[in-house]
Amino acid sequence: MLKRTLILSTLLLGTASASPAKITAQSIIVNPVETKLNVEVWVNKDASGKANPTYRKGEAIKVAVKTNQDAYVYLFNINANGVVDLFFPNNFEESNFVQGGVTRVFPQQNAKYGLNIGGPNGQDRLLALASTKELDLTDIAKFAKDQGFAQVSVKGQENLARALSIVVNPLPADGWTTDVVTFKVGGTPVANPTPAMPGSTTGTVTITPGQGQQPAPAQPTPAQPAPAQPAQPTGTIQPGERQNGTRDQAMVDAYARLKGDESLGQATTYASGWGDGLWQKFKGVGAYGDAVLLHANGSSRSYAVHGMILERYLALAKGENGATRPPSRLGWAAGDEKVIPQNSLGTSGLYGFFQNGALYGTEKYGTFWLSGNVLKTYQGLGGSGSFLGFPTRDQYTISGAWAADFEGGTIRTVNGVTKVYRK
Repeated sequence: MLKRTLILSTLLLGTASASPAKITAQSIIVNPVETKLNVEVWVNKDASGKANPTYRKGEAIKVAVKTNQDAYVYLFNINANGVVDLFFPNNFEESNFVQGGVTRVFPQQNAKYGLNIGGPNGQDRLLALASTKELDLTDIAKFAKDQGFAQVSVKGQENLARALSIVVNPLPADGWTTDVVTFKVGGTPVANPTPAMPGSTTGTVTITPGQGQQPAPAQPTPAQPAPAQPAQPTGTIQPGERQNGTRDQAMVDAYARLKGDESLGQATTYASGWGDGLWQKFKGVGAYGDAVLLHANGSSRSYAVHGMILERYLALAKGENGATRPPSRLGWAAGDEKVIPQNSLGTSGLYGFFQNGALYGTEKYGTFWLSGNVLKTYQGLGGSGSFLGFPTRDQYTISGAWAADFEGGTIRTVNGVTKVYRK
């Protein structure tokens, strides 16, 4: 079992190289073909990843992962009772994209969550799954309302392996790989361990008081309305309600998921067409600012965009197409906005994820867009929580090649290769 509490210990680095099928006694799911993609996972008591160290209940643990190629990484823990914990991706990290050759440690320094051992005593197995493409884990794990960690619906190593085999089946034969590290839980529990926060996720994941609670963003400037206005209601209007009285279920679900009465407020328009999709405006609540729910036609999931992120999103759409549809450099919202806690440079802000890119907003610098290899490189290093910090301007070109500037450094494209420089 893993619990959450801030940890600042340091891990040694591991290595990653070409990967044949790795079948060991602790294997959970193994790709039967040899893959160029390789992933390695280890814990702070065993940098080799080959031993079976012992942790006490309540003791801090850190987990590190490294791939030899750019990949999407998923980290599961299976405890002695068979309870499965998905702790990466989570709602505190900006993305589960990991840059090849870069060691990622969980939690990173100054993270708003941490990991400590919650039991029961016995053998734990920690699975790292790396994939060349982002995976759909909807049938395995779901994020409920505003929880930071997913609730996993499967239990036991065999059931997890069976479920993951279905998820990776559509990938190319060499498009995924795994690694497993083991550790034991036993011994005398740590005195006065941090208690779990009431109402947090069940199973092996809990969030500790004072950690993982994200503050509301500072009051942003209200978003400018797009020229093409949805029809105005004549009375109280419901989330997802169209002018003909029908309701869009994706918006209904999103409003409930996001606790809309606390973050979106009352609808100010009907759900109406926008480009090749649908949107609906809300007056917002307090510091959240004006908001919209939106999604492309045919999508069963709607997301919210609000405050400074919405303002810049609509400004980009207005400059590109008169705000008749989403800006092509970003596309439709592809995830719920996240409040990013203060990083090592002392800056906090907002993150909005879209089909083709992302927006990062801070009161200190403003709201800027990133996309393509620049965004992947940035998020592979840990995004705004890395030494780069937040972007300080929009992504731009130098001699026809993409570049971006950040609080702690720059990203440049040199001879077709994306490179990172510290200040």
